Amino acid sequence: MGLLGWIASIGGLLLLMSLASGWIERLPVTIFILYLIAGMIVGPWGLGLLTVDMAGHALVVRRITGIALVISLFMTGLKLRMRFGDPGWRTALRLALPGMALTVAGSGAVAHWALALPWPLALLVGATVAPTDPVLASMVAVDGATDRDRLRTALSGEAGLNDATALPFVMLALAMLDGPLPADAVWTWLGRDVAWSLVGGLGIGYGLGWSIGWLGVRLKTTTRDIAPSDFLALALIALAYAATSALSASGFLAAFAAGLGLRHVELYVVKRHPHPRIGEENGNDAHPPAEVLINPNTRQPEDAREPAASMGMVVSDALSFGDTLERLIAAALVLLLGIAFASYWQAAGLLVAAILFVLVRPAAVCLVTIGSRIPTPRRLLIGWLGIRGIGSLNYLAYAATHGLGAAQATRVAGLVVTVVALSIVVHGITTPPLMAWRQVRLRDRATRARASNGRRSTAPVRAGSSDT
Repeated sequence: MGLLGWIASIGGLLLLMSLASGWIERLPVTIFILYLIAGMIVGPWGLGLLTVDMAGHALVVRRITGIALVISLFMTGLKLRMRFGDPGWRTALRLALPGMALTVAGSGAVAHWALALPWPLALLVGATVAPTDPVLASMVAVDGATDRDRLRTALSGEAGLNDATALPFVMLALAMLDGPLPADAVWTWLGRDVAWSLVGGLGIGYGLGWSIGWLGVRLKTTTRDIAPSDFLALALIALAYAATSALSASGFLAAFAAGLGLRHVELYVVKRHPHPRIGEENGNDAHPPAEVLINPNTRQPEDAREPAASMGMVVSDALSFGDTLERLIAAALVLLLGIAFASYWQAAGLLVAAILFVLVRPAAVCLVTIGSRIPTPRRLLIGWLGIRGIGSLNYLAYAATHGLGAAQATRVAGLVVTVVALSIVVHGITTPPLMAWRQVRLRDRATRARASNGRRSTAPVRAGSSDT
């Protein structure tokens, strides 16, 4: 079935999910599991209406997954309202750089020794399935700028940054398919694909995010403009991705950094120009995110006189635009994955997934967080909640369009599709109860802390005693 079949299938799926949302919320599964099942139903295992050739249509898959990733990464950066000195960034860097490298190495070793794949192909498999996903991680990612949960900020920061580690290993594996690399090629890889990709992607993206955000809020305040700013976010994502791609830096890192740059403009504006109403209501409390000042249904030109309110319009419009588009593309891609699963699933992929989820990822997280003072329960949860998804499909498509042979592409696709589908199911089933258990623990701890503070405040102070 052609384009009309895809449009009808996606439209029908979205309609069904929208009408049945009240029942879906009561189910012990995530909506992405339902999208996956829907794909299996309309695919070869069910009605046989649609088929997917991951290798033959690799360029299309790469472009669609790339669009989903840049939007999701931009949104992740925009929601992370943390200054660079925040401890959450140290945790995210541990997970995304050394942690991701260890995961790539461990997954590659499993593919080599357990599946007898040659080292270059094993490294490619490891680099493709290692990164956590910013698109499908809504259950564990930050859900807004007011979310300061350390677990969520660590996983969101990791998902935003891990492209800096995983994609260079994909490129290294592809270069090694023709034989061992000479020394000059290794140095070129380290300088261009690792160092420049990281520094250039983050620097260019952050610079564009800051400058365009600052210019946007200045113009809105000067002209009292209250028109929606959806195109500003779209333009920022497109410019950041295009600029870094043209300069051989990471477009995905640039999208993430552009979101961070726009968010840091918001932090700058509310610090220098706090909204008068917030000062009257909050006293000396920290200024809330600028977007909470905005009611999209009651915008008036006089509201834009305050820089904080103008900034809130820019951020609010960007969040609204990105959230809707992200959900739409994610639904289509998980549907595609469900269709492809019937043709590509491999029993060997179940082994890779099991070892990756249970051993490699948790071990890597535990190793890189040694000495971090992160509580053990949180370290264990971070180790388990490493959801795989759209990023792995993008790396697979990248490899298929950059020299991976047809037979090799089919073998790798089977492993990757199996790992990603299993991650959606296993993590989708286990994450809600784990996060609910964690919330109960946090509430109990807060209750005990308040009770303890209350007892200390009412206890008589004896000579020589201390209340610290």
